[in-house]
Amino acid sequence: MDKDELKRRTKAFAHRCVKLALALPKNSLGNHIRVQLIRCSTSVAANYRAACTAQSRAAFISKLAIVIEETDESAFWLEFIIDEQLMEKSKVAPLWQEADELTAIFVASQRTARRNK
Repeated sequence: MDKDELKRRTKAFAHRCVKLALALPKNSLGNHIRVQLIRCSTSVAANYRAACTAQSRAAFISKLAIVIEETDESAFWLEFIIDEQLMEKSKVAPLWQEADELTAIFVASQRTARRNK
């Protein structure tokens, strides 16, 4: 997967998470998770774009660390939505799986970048 495809994939992930977050119940827990999920999922896309323009390998690796953290946090909130039964699992599970896949991709990319340092 090339960087442009991954840029599109992370942006699509962010859009899908925002839509899901906006559909959460309008209560204190739903409101809290909404803000958190929107913040971390959009950060995945924004920080991956920043990584792609990094001025050095060290900066690239550092930005990828942020992307990994934010993708994993997105997975946490999606799992939490399922655990709390705030939405049907069938609506959340595909995004949760995408978060796990993206995390794996970025971890592998970071390892490769470190090896090639």
